Amino acid sequence: MNDSSGILERERSFLLQTYNRYPVVLARGKGIFLYDLEGRRYLDFVAGLGVNALGHAHPRIVKIIREQAARAIHLSNLYYNEYQGQLAEKLCGLSGLPRAFFSNSGTEAIEGSIKLARLAGHRTGGESKSRLVALQGSYHGRTFGAMSLTGQEKYRKGFEPLLDDVKFVPQNNIEALRAAVDENTCAIVLEPIFGEGGVYECSVDFLQECRAAADRHRAALIFDEIQCGLGRTGNIFAFQTFGVMPDIVAIAKPIAAGLPLGAFLAREEFASAISPGQHGTTFGGGPLACRVALEYLAILEEEKLLENVVRVGNYLKEQLKLIVNRYAVAQEVRGRGLIQGLQLDVPARPLVEQALAEGVLFNSTQDSVLRFLPPFLLQEKHVDKGMRVLKKLLGKKRRKSSENPATSKTETAAPQ
Repeated sequence: MNDSSGILERERSFLLQTYNRYPVVLARGKGIFLYDLEGRRYLDFVAGLGVNALGHAHPRIVKIIREQAARAIHLSNLYYNEYQGQLAEKLCGLSGLPRAFFSNSGTEAIEGSIKLARLAGHRTGGESKSRLVALQGSYHGRTFGAMSLTGQEKYRKGFEPLLDDVKFVPQNNIEALRAAVDENTCAIVLEPIFGEGGVYECSVDFLQECRAAADRHRAALIFDEIQCGLGRTGNIFAFQTFGVMPDIVAIAKPIAAGLPLGAFLAREEFASAISPGQHGTTFGGGPLACRVALEYLAILEEEKLLENVVRVGNYLKEQLKLIVNRYAVAQEVRGRGLIQGLQLDVPARPLVEQALAEGVLFNSTQDSVLRFLPPFLLQEKHVDKGMRVLKKLLGKKRRKSSENPATSKTETAAPQ
């Protein structure tokens, strides 16, 4: 059976039960809307967890996929292809980091980044220069190296032992950072904006101190921009938004418009530590994914989508702040551009389920945060529709009594 109930039953019978899915079968999409098997339409504020930055079925992406699939999908890294070097050149030019490596996913980009940092650390400080510093509340992926850097016990529990040379410090705690980084540190790894961790930003002062500490101890400063990068803050890279340059940056999610592709970009002093045979991938950097990624970057520029991210992102934040000032259950707004979070004082998943019935896709993280990662095509009218639904769902909650919006708290530090 290919109806919704049959699809759900088949998955329950044969798939590893690792996902707590919502009970809807999505069949197709167009622009910022998705449609289920029955043809019901949903306004998408999730974008495939940040992957579908161009929305769904973008005509230029569809055209490129059709053309390239008829030529070559996979060739292996034993040989050159037309597009991997072009994409590397484009990303290096946009970032100012001169070397690139392509992987299949963000997690693999993180793994490659810390391997590179370890190699460089051993070269400058011997085998003892292998320690990693990461942030409490962070999230970097599901493989063992990435989990070792993830500062949330719920993702690590049951998989120990992990890498043991990792120190965790609270986000934005400069003194704790200084105490944690020493001559045996090979890398400081962080997300400029926590994604799965609840949409908390690193402060500019903290990022600047990370840069200074890495320089003092000849360690790599690694930015994980898998969720917050490639346009979501209004700049191609989040580090450009904050004005702090990393040594290595890991990217993925939207880069190939839904096809699996990740990458890390690195300064020459770190990139030169690796030699042929020390790292590799079967699928990463194939001609189809790289050609689509080049088209993705061209679309961002030619359709002026970064400007749209800033404008509509500001509008979204204004509307979310109005909700905070009106509804007691809404505590604060965090983030920027089109990566934002609404902190609630109740579980967020029931609201997500209710919004689904209203034709709007929201996402919850950290139990009580509504996370917004919409396509870059979003317009103010779409924000208005989403906020109408959200207000309707919050309508039964007690409204705040004549609170002065100017005194309403809208920013906090990440949980320690």
